[in-house]
Amino acid sequence: MTDDVAVVGAGLTGCLLAYYLARRGHRVDLYERRPDPRTADAERGRSINLAISERGLDALRRVGLEHRVMADALPMRGRMVHPPTGTPVLQPYSADGTRAINSISRGALNNTLLDAATSEAGVTVHFEHRLTELDTGKGALTFATPHDEVHAEARVVFGADGAGSAVRGHMLAQEELDESLDFLDYGYKELTVPPVDGEFALDPGALHIWPRGSAMMIALPNPDRSFTCTLFWPTGGTASFASLSSPAAIERHFRTHYPDLFPLAPTLVDDYLANPVGLLGTVRCTPWQAGGSVCLIGDAAHAIVPFYGQGANCGFEDVVVLDRCLDEADSWQGALELFDARRKVHADTIADMALDNFVEMRDKVASPMFRATKAVEHTLERLLPGRYVSRYELVSFSTVPYADVRRRVAAQQRALGGAFALLTGGIAAATARLSRRNRL
Repeated sequence: MTDDVAVVGAGLTGCLLAYYLARRGHRVDLYERRPDPRTADAERGRSINLAISERGLDALRRVGLEHRVMADALPMRGRMVHPPTGTPVLQPYSADGTRAINSISRGALNNTLLDAATSEAGVTVHFEHRLTELDTGKGALTFATPHDEVHAEARVVFGADGAGSAVRGHMLAQEELDESLDFLDYGYKELTVPPVDGEFALDPGALHIWPRGSAMMIALPNPDRSFTCTLFWPTGGTASFASLSSPAAIERHFRTHYPDLFPLAPTLVDDYLANPVGLLGTVRCTPWQAGGSVCLIGDAAHAIVPFYGQGANCGFEDVVVLDRCLDEADSWQGALELFDARRKVHADTIADMALDNFVEMRDKVASPMFRATKAVEHTLERLLPGRYVSRYELVSFSTVPYADVRRRVAAQQRALGGAFALLTGGIAAATARLSRRNRL
């Protein structure tokens, strides 16, 4: 089953997919609408650091890319929660405090994967090719380039072109799928905390978070000892991106709500005014493939909000699942149908979990009740190793399928609820017996 394959989108998932397919012996044409990111300037304020965890590492490890990628990564072993006043508190991600998610810049990761893909003899990359037409039945593609119109054909076309996928748009126009786009009334904007005297201004071993109820900010470390900060704020209202427009208002707001950060970010006001506000939303569609000749993968099929750090990890896991389906099926159609059937339920599940985690990060992590609950969880994990595992650890530090994580956590909670009911019932019965004896 060696055929010409077109992958539209040379982002993270597209590059890894091209690498996997080339190693299977396929000839891959990789198309990207932007210039080569290794030579072009990065788009300002659009990097959003990524948190690579076990699912992503597993996909990289299978093809020998883990160490190459991790050379640019920094481990984060917990959340450092910054209250409006007082001392920040570290909340470890794992029961033993040793497991970590890994901060890496999107640009550095993309460049590494692009280098890997183009090192394969079967991969040809075409930059500044914007998809304008797609005949899904024939695998015929038309691209607009800076010079002329380009026509191409492929046995199979993969849409790995992100949340705003042109491939998905053409499938929708040809009535080959249904989609829903659900946008939050929140956006994001990036800021930078530079090194101080050549060192990190904050603890580099943690993901820093400033939860503020209806808004929050996070900061992830970079190898150059800077931090990429991302604001997640409402897009409208009195405490929103729309409400802060003057340098004086911006400075006043940050001094009031993020007092420990403001002195560390000398370009904060300029960054705030210059960097764009990005959109946050969830993409769902069905089916992901049509006729065994076109298939969506990664964010093109299931873009999610970034609050579980699983966007790239989920896309990389897609590639692993697809690779397994190609091993099991004897045709492209069989493999793509199997991929769609196996993967969609898990993509829908992590989309829901990511939305839930936004509420947790924004509203709950600073509360004493939340910290107490996490302490109990970690105690149970130490007392019942392998039998009780928190949802966060199952999502971030295992490859248990997402929907299976949800079922397992629900079962754990039912078991704990039953045990608690038995315990409290036993205590009540013993108290009643003791009371009767005392009356006698």
